[in-house]
Amino acid sequence: MKKFLWLLLALGLSFCSEKAAPPEPILPVPDQKQIGWQKLEFYGFVHFNMNTFSDREWGFGDEKPEQFNPTALDAKQWARVAKEAGMKGLIITAKHHDGFVLWPSAYTEHSVKNSLWRDGKGDLIQEFVDACRAEGLKVGMYYSPWDRNHPDYGKPEYVTYMRNQLTELLSNYGEIFEIWFDGANGGTGWYGGANEDRKVDKFSYYDWPTTIELVRKLQPGAMLFSDAGPDVRWVGNEHGFAYETTWSNLMRDSVYAGMPEFSEKWATGQENGTHWVPAESDVSIRPGWYYHSYEDHKVKTLPELMEIYYKSIGQNSSLLINFPVDTRGLIHEKDEEAILKMAAKIKEDFAVNLAKDASFKSSSDRGKGYEVNNLIDGDFDTYWATPDGEIQASVELDFGKNVSFNRLLLQEFVNLGQRVKAFSLEKDVNGSWEKIAKGTTIGYKRILRFPDTEAQKIRINFLDGKGIPVISEIGVYSAPPLLFPPKISRTPSGKVSITAAEESQQIYFSLDGNAPKIGENVYSEDFEVLEATTVQAIAVDSKSGKSSEVAQVDFDLAKGNWKPISNDPNAVRAIDERAQTFWTSPNNEIVLDLGIEVDLTGFTYLPMQARYPSGFIAQYAFEVSTEGKTWKEVSKGEFSNIHNSPIEQIIRFNPTQAKYIKLKALKTVDGNLATFGELGVITR
Repeated sequence: MKKFLWLLLALGLSFCSEKAAPPEPILPVPDQKQIGWQKLEFYGFVHFNMNTFSDREWGFGDEKPEQFNPTALDAKQWARVAKEAGMKGLIITAKHHDGFVLWPSAYTEHSVKNSLWRDGKGDLIQEFVDACRAEGLKVGMYYSPWDRNHPDYGKPEYVTYMRNQLTELLSNYGEIFEIWFDGANGGTGWYGGANEDRKVDKFSYYDWPTTIELVRKLQPGAMLFSDAGPDVRWVGNEHGFAYETTWSNLMRDSVYAGMPEFSEKWATGQENGTHWVPAESDVSIRPGWYYHSYEDHKVKTLPELMEIYYKSIGQNSSLLINFPVDTRGLIHEKDEEAILKMAAKIKEDFAVNLAKDASFKSSSDRGKGYEVNNLIDGDFDTYWATPDGEIQASVELDFGKNVSFNRLLLQEFVNLGQRVKAFSLEKDVNGSWEKIAKGTTIGYKRILRFPDTEAQKIRINFLDGKGIPVISEIGVYSAPPLLFPPKISRTPSGKVSITAAEESQQIYFSLDGNAPKIGENVYSEDFEVLEATTVQAIAVDSKSGKSSEVAQVDFDLAKGNWKPISNDPNAVRAIDERAQTFWTSPNNEIVLDLGIEVDLTGFTYLPMQARYPSGFIAQYAFEVSTEGKTWKEVSKGEFSNIHNSPIEQIIRFNPTQAKYIKLKALKTVDGNLATFGELGVITR
């Protein structure tokens, strides 16, 4: 009888200790490969191909294989830098729009097999794959569907060619974690000598369902990237920024690769999206995607890179940072220095999770297995959840003493779907709760930044959602301050001013090409720069003595005496040295009187930087004159990728004399009248 009673008691206790029922998923949810990909967070792009040697962003397709000839190529160096930067993988441009391929493809002669590199016997994809795997990095492939070299582009035969090459790439190099299809499709090109403009129906030409079926068969575990997914989507810009509200849900069947209105209407995802297609933020460490020596001083600064980190990974996106490998075949020293500084700063910002030493209390929990302490166990797969129906809930942290903090990190257990639509952070002030910060979506990871705040107790409120909150991790951090480089600007008349982020910081500058030094050449007032001059400056914190990174601007001729030849007084906005103003030309050109005759070696064109862009010049002609009547064309071409990357375009040509210059828009990106953000000349 006693044994029977003990058995009943044991069964009762066992029943009482059973784990509570898990929450029901909120559809859509990620599949297994998407879950694994999401945990990578940070990986790298390698743009290295024919464009590296033609010094273009988009090759025309008429390049010769022998132009591809890196002198010191070392894929092991690429992998080492990526590994040290904390990246989990690398994606390489196996074929870009110009059609040149980095492996000895059996289907084209436009390949490394006909280059001078490795005497035509090299396989760069194999070297890349071997280097990545030696460092424990995952391997990804970029393949451009557009091909400006192939004579059959635009015909059904080309789609067969594309699938044959994809079969080579996805059969011969082992496991691939991501396949990256670019959305740029159709336009002018060489096309085997036809030299014409070829348009394709981006929705139907490639027969994507059949192509995706082939990829799934060859690489079932690979993530497929394009504007529309199907597995991961483009974030909609090339700044590396996701959005304050970023959903991993997407109305996938309503979008397609190369969709013109994707960025404006679809890139943020949709709360009611039908499929799980998370965002990937892509950005280059320099202005351009490919290497150009004139951008060696334009590598992104540490503050710029950290802004990208917080606005991508910190806003429910993965981060894909590009290395424009140089003509030697190496990641440039300045790029390596910048990315390793970023890696060190990320470690510094998240070195100590203050929440680990706090006591936790929740407004409620679901029961055994879903307690609030799961929020600090470092295991993404365990989580805190509330009972069904309790969408509004809160979690309190008590640090036991006043602590200073400026970061809040939250993670949803997105395996059960993305839920949270609004949340806030508060601190206890004498028994009352005072708001510190607020947010909308969380997703896989959300990081809020705010000014340094002190408190013993804080509360995170989950205010609204598609279902009950299901939270995997909470982190509270105190990130050390970051010293920003000063800003350098010039008026049209040539007056240069330098400003620091804080008034207490001291500025030092240089004009001789050497980096500025603390204690030498202190900036105290504006100064004049009328001719081609490089201005560099640093800001120094008065308390710590630490200095910022170097800010650098290459100025050329001052524009004080320039005059637009136009009846529109607003034309002066194209030369006012203010990036946020612009001029719309009624006849798609701008003519300037430089005041004096000068020797020119190039020009610069900054597209309009306004919130709603229009009239970006896609194809141009640049002409010069000494008297304003007889004109000579000195440059003609395209501003590649300007729609997605509206950065300053730098064009160089053989030296020529001019008093008058004319930039003509032969074609704009959207067909609207041409706009001019800023026009400049190059004299050195």
